[in-house]
Parts: sequence; C-alpha cells; structure tokens
Amino acid sequence: MNKAIKVLYYVSLTVSTLVGLWHFFVPRLFRWYDYLPMQYENLIVGIDYTNYCFSALLFGISLILILLGKSAFSLNRETIIFYSFLTLVWVFRACLAVFIKPWPMEPVPAVAIGQLLASVVLAIMMVVVSVSLWWAIR
Repeated sequence: MNKAIKVLYYVSLTVSTLVGLWHFFVPRLFRWYDYLPMQYENLIVGIDYTNYCFSALLFGISLILILLGKSAFSLNRETIIFYSFLTLVWVFRACLAVFIKPWPMEPVPAVAIGQLLASVVLAIMMVVVSVSLWWAIR
C-alpha cells in the first residue's frame, strides 16, 4: 500500500478521534444551556444523550480503526467496510455544512469557516483512502 495513503489513513482517523473527544466538551465550551429555557429538562437531556452518544461513537470508531490499521492495509474487507462507513459519515457532515445548512457566521466567522473547511478536507482525505483501499481489493 502506498505510504501516502497510510499517512492519510492515520491522519484522518486521528483528526476524527480528536473531534470525537472534543465534542464531549462542546456543550460547556459553547454554553449551549444558556440558549435553552431550563424548564425544558427533557430537551436538555435529549440533547445531552445525542451529543454524548455521537461523541462516544465518533471517538470509539475512529480509535478502533487506528488500532486496526494493519488489518486495513492487509486489505481486510470488514475493516475497509468500517472505514468506508466512517467516511460516509464525514462526507454527509461536509455536505450538510456546504449545501444544506452552512454554519452561521455569528459570532466568530473565522471559526465557522475553519470548521467548514476542516470537515470538507477531512471528508476528501477519507474518500481518497477509501477509494484506494477498495481499488486495492478488486
């Protein structure tokens, strides 16, 4: 397997793992609860569950795929399917940000643009790796 593809594989998964870890702290960092009326406790609990489950899955799947790197480069079909699924998650996220619901530019436009560009770059990196792995299997 090409060394550049291996680097992209590990870099993309490391970034994905860090985003998953970071997302555990997003509600506090961005003070989500300041925007929600406290009498809607069910809404707050639902948002927390969704965020924490998303964070755990993104962090966990990315970390597992880092550990399964040798398996991916040995062209293990199950590992490649797993990586391809995570690729689809990131492509979906990038498409949502670009085409459907772009990030609001308030209060800090640079942060919104940075997150948009980072998600698109990560999705592209992962597509390149996924296509390379599937191409190698054929």
